[in-house]
Amino acid sequence: MRKTLLVAGLVLAAPVLAACTDNTAGADGGSGGDARSFTVSASDDACEVSGTTAPAGALTFEVTNTGSEVTEFYVLGSDGLRILGEVENIGPGISRSLTVKAPEGDYVTACKPGMKGDGIRAAFSVTASDDGQEELSASDQQLVDEALAGYRLYVRDQSAQLLEKTAEFVELYKAGDQDDAARALYPVARQHWERIETVAESFGDLDPKMDLREADLEPGQEWTGWHRIEKDLWPARAEKYRAMTPAQRAQYADDLLANTQTLDTEIQQLDYTIDQVANGSRGLLEEVAKGKVTGEEEYWSRTDLYDFQANVDGARVGYEGVQPIVEKNDPDLAATLTSRFAELQTLLDAQRVGDGFKTYDQLTPAEVKALSDAVNALSDPLGRLTAAVV
Repeated sequence: MRKTLLVAGLVLAAPVLAACTDNTAGADGGSGGDARSFTVSASDDACEVSGTTAPAGALTFEVTNTGSEVTEFYVLGSDGLRILGEVENIGPGISRSLTVKAPEGDYVTACKPGMKGDGIRAAFSVTASDDGQEELSASDQQLVDEALAGYRLYVRDQSAQLLEKTAEFVELYKAGDQDDAARALYPVARQHWERIETVAESFGDLDPKMDLREADLEPGQEWTGWHRIEKDLWPARAEKYRAMTPAQRAQYADDLLANTQTLDTEIQQLDYTIDQVANGSRGLLEEVAKGKVTGEEEYWSRTDLYDFQANVDGARVGYEGVQPIVEKNDPDLAATLTSRFAELQTLLDAQRVGDGFKTYDQLTPAEVKALSDAVNALSDPLGRLTAAVV
């Protein structure tokens, strides 16, 4: 449940620059003599970027977590709200790469130790480029335009289907005597969310209202959305759980539907850039590694494999949209990605039961490890996708 694609003005984060480290040492360019490449040392109390200025074009940030907490790294718009790109779930001692296409303008870099709060922020500026990197040939531009048009239609369709299925689900849940039908529809409806999760999560105020897990609640934070209802439908793992009243059911169900309607309205108006499509594909696989393959996402229902498949669907669609560009720029990477998507899908297909999947608790440790290994094998080349398309 993280933010990946941009939506201006909707991410609830204050543009505070407190606790920022002094990054002026590399202010005239990136690391290793490349003006568009930067290193980031992210500790528990600092975010040291090797430079604060770059020419417009494709910028790469190699982020190393030198602290003790899992962290994230963001490139934000000058208002500190709009997300240009991010890389999440960076464990201690781990390095991850982020590539973003940045036009001339002012930006903010941010590390988030513990993946919470506003993060440790600093100003970053992008100057006009004189090397033509922002310009595309007519043939390249056509490939980009086709990829963006296809992705836009896909996301809008999934959002519309999410709204339709959510409306059906909340009516079943509110009825009080249709819980078996509500439980059957729950993972099916949520697949439409999971396929476009990195887009939906860019609406920072809607994301926690709709998809926050109980384990991720911060002190004083109200718990609403899908997982609040999930617990009420599958209370077996909860200690001393008190079922919701009909009035409470109606309250949480109506709130979920209202937020889904708002999300769909916003998504129908969204446009994308090519690096957002590529970063979104990578981000969806990160969602798999972070919560689905571990069985943490659907703690009460154990329907994690539905989410797993949906995240993979979204990542694959994002990749296939830009595949012609990757095949032109890096054919070896394209071949690797195509092969590893297929290998992961084969493992997922082995867990199908009828039109759905086994529950997570039915997987053997060996099956979980095989899925995890396949995700890891895909994660590395998918992390190079953005650099191949911008």
